[in-house]
Amino acid sequence: MIFVYLFAATLFGVSCQMNAKQEITNFTEVIMNDTTEVATFAGGCFWCVEAIYANTKGVYKVESGYAGGFVKNPAYKEVCNGTTGHAEAVQITFDPRVISFAKLLEIFFVVHDPTTLNRQGPDVGTQYRSAIFYHNNEQQKVAEAAIQIVNETAEWGAPAVTEITAFTNFYKAEDYHQQYFELHGEQPYCRIMITPKLEKFKKRFSEFVN
Repeated sequence: MIFVYLFAATLFGVSCQMNAKQEITNFTEVIMNDTTEVATFAGGCFWCVEAIYANTKGVYKVESGYAGGFVKNPAYKEVCNGTTGHAEAVQITFDPRVISFAKLLEIFFVVHDPTTLNRQGPDVGTQYRSAIFYHNNEQQKVAEAAIQIVNETAEWGAPAVTEITAFTNFYKAEDYHQQYFELHGEQPYCRIMITPKLEKFKKRFSEFVN
């Protein structure tokens, strides 16, 4: 297992250097209405989280990007270096008539470890922190209740350290990060880190699998 993590960490470290010069200018504007809501989560590598919600019923769109930081239009290399304050995050556009924000959070807390501070597996740094960026008061209340449930059930064996904070910004990541698992699912990092999460999701939430 240690070898697997070290191998995955090495692979991911290399990926941080890919296309470092590619710039991002796509600041995502959030639009909600009666049939569309938006959720923004961070739970380690955004490739992992995106793969889960891309397979979730009621989700219209999932984008990988950067949220919660203070640098405008951050590049992946900057975020990897931990100098922007941003977390790797996903922005989820969903139909609340099909799947609720609470259910999205339930999935979120099953497919990543909310008890490890600034870390998911081999990925370490504030950019890999667990966070919920709420878009309104209702989302804040639901997120706080979800944290309480996680702590009471003790599924992960320790208290959650997930950050609950008001949404301020989301910058869509470079194109090569989008739909990463769908396009590169056979790569070692995907098979080692993402596939088990996706299988866990499908087993626990079969009624919400696309």
